[in-house]
Amino acid sequence: MSTLPVIAAVDGSDSSLRALEWALDAALRRSAPLRAVHVRQYAHWAQPEVLAAGPPDPQADPVLDRVREHVESLSAPPHVEYVGLEGAPGAVLPELGSSAQLLVLGSRGRGGFASLLLGSNGLAAARDAECPVVVVPRPGRDVPGEAPSGPGPRVVVGLKVDGPDEATLEFAFAEAARRGARLQAVAAYPWPAQPWMTPGDMPPPIVDQDVIEDETRVLAEGFLAPYRERHPDVPAETVPSAGDAAGHLVAASPGADLVVVGRHRRHLLAPARMMGSVTHAVLLHAASPVAVVPPAPPED
Repeated sequence: MSTLPVIAAVDGSDSSLRALEWALDAALRRSAPLRAVHVRQYAHWAQPEVLAAGPPDPQADPVLDRVREHVESLSAPPHVEYVGLEGAPGAVLPELGSSAQLLVLGSRGRGGFASLLLGSNGLAAARDAECPVVVVPRPGRDVPGEAPSGPGPRVVVGLKVDGPDEATLEFAFAEAARRGARLQAVAAYPWPAQPWMTPGDMPPPIVDQDVIEDETRVLAEGFLAPYRERHPDVPAETVPSAGDAAGHLVAASPGADLVVVGRHRRHLLAPARMMGSVTHAVLLHAASPVAVVPPAPPED
């Protein structure tokens, strides 16, 4: 059985070339083939001046030519398959996930407004692809607060103690193992606690934050235990954090090799694929590459 490739979506922009280099490294770590894919817009061929000149040569793709030159300029150029496709990138890119083990793209390519931190194609791929999607940000994103300290490479994962996602945790541990990295599991809990009260209700007892934090840590440690057994070489620490999960994940992103977040599971009342507000915020603001992991398919 052939190994599924790592696919890098390229459009010739500096952002996509950075994503390509990240994908090269990821493919080597997985012993997987790398495929560079450029999706050419339908709209370009529909312009009157282009139609007058005749249909484009399907073999001619200046973007892939530039990408090939970039790869060949590397000190040890790997073997890369170059593929040109036609269509709307926001629709074609997610479809590539069905034939890839990982889809990698830059935070913003040639389309869209320069002020946007993540283009619509990246959002569509992260929301809809069947495989994990890694979005590589532009360098120098400013993240408020002090950068996390600690030696060596680091992978950060968001852990929902009220509903942990197995696919997200497994991906994070496996990625940390490939990189010889330690794992930080950020487990956020709501604070300050705001219980519901109606007129005439007795006020609830005062909630001790230390108690909630300890309970969060115990729950998180229990969820991490089976993954620690499967990946004994990965040092994993639980980081209970009060308040906004997205803010804590973004704050942990400077210097991290990767931040791993999950995607919402579809259910009866929300059959469409959804990313969730935390995942969306992390994609927009994290200083490190972000992996969005789709949920494991439900068991029959």
